[in-house]
Parts: sequence; structure tokens; C-alpha cells
Amino acid sequence: MSPARQSPIARRAEWQLCRSAVLIGMPGAGKTAVGRVMARALGVAFRDSDAEIEAAANMSIPEIFARDGEPFFRARETEVLARLLAGPPGIVSTGGGAWMRAENRQLIAAHGTAIWLDVDLDTLWHRVRGRDNRPLLRGPDARARLAALYAERRPVYALAPVRLANDGGGSVAATARAALIALARGSGAALCRREAT
Repeated sequence: MSPARQSPIARRAEWQLCRSAVLIGMPGAGKTAVGRVMARALGVAFRDSDAEIEAAANMSIPEIFARDGEPFFRARETEVLARLLAGPPGIVSTGGGAWMRAENRQLIAAHGTAIWLDVDLDTLWHRVRGRDNRPLLRGPDARARLAALYAERRPVYALAPVRLANDGGGSVAATARAALIALARGSGAALCRREAT
């Protein structure tokens, strides 16, 4: 491919992360998988807020929900997100409910750029059904609960400055590439050209 036809992120040496890119979206949207590939492509750290919470608590998220409840978990989520965003720019994957708190949206806007991985309901259900690691989707009628969360959260996710629609048909690498291009072109200036030295 000629240099003129290369994507905006084809040559990594020309680009750097100016602000953290924070992946938001529903459970099963692919935030962790896509985030890892994005971080590798840019040579920056990948951080998963849910994994950080589990490591700090030495418990799984379902265990935290069962023992301490959702409000406790959401408070820890905000603390972890603030810590992650205070560090050097990187790729941050959040839990599906993190963006729902106004405090988290303000933190992300102040220190990063949110990118919404917008995946359709059928694809989400295909990815999360039968998995027991999502406390809000446990028990009977999980599909109905997922549909209700989807309807409730979509208008709030739509507040993100960058949206990447994904029907689940592409590879993780293709989605990560599309996310990086969206960051380079979108508002929020998370991805910018390196200055010549």
C-alpha cells in the first residue's frame, strides 16, 4: 500500500497517545480484547478497571457484589478509574456500568477520551450467555435483563465523544484498528502525531 493510501495509524512511529483512551460499552462488547490489541499497536500500557478492582479486593466481581453490594463496588470502581487515569496515557477498559455514573464520565472527560464500542444486542447475548462472571446477568431471564440494561445504557453511552459501531462480524484486530482510526479522527484528541525531534 502506498504511503498516501495508508490508514492514519499505519505507521506507529508517527502516532502517540496524548490522553488515555477509555473503552466503554455493554458487557460482551469486547472492551478488554480490543483494548489489549490497541495498547500493543501503540506500545502503551493496557489497564482493565475490573481486573484492578479484583486484584485490590482479592475477590472476583461477583463475590464483591454478593458480599458488599453494587453501591460498594461502584464506589471502588470510581476510585480505581481515578487512579488509572492519573497515570501515563494508556488504554483503559471499563466495566459496563462505569460510564453510567456522572462522576466517572467527568473523570474520563478530564483525563482521557471515551470510545463507545457499540455492539448490537444479539451479538452481546451470543457473547455473554452461559457465562457466570457478570453479576447483573446471573439467574433466570438473563436475556431480558441484558435487553433492559441495553435499553437503559445506550442513551448514556451515546454521550461518549467517539462511537464505534460493531456488528460483531469483524476480528478483534480489525475492531482495534477501527477504534484507533476513530480516535485519530474523532473529538477528544486522544491520538495525535508525534512531534519531530
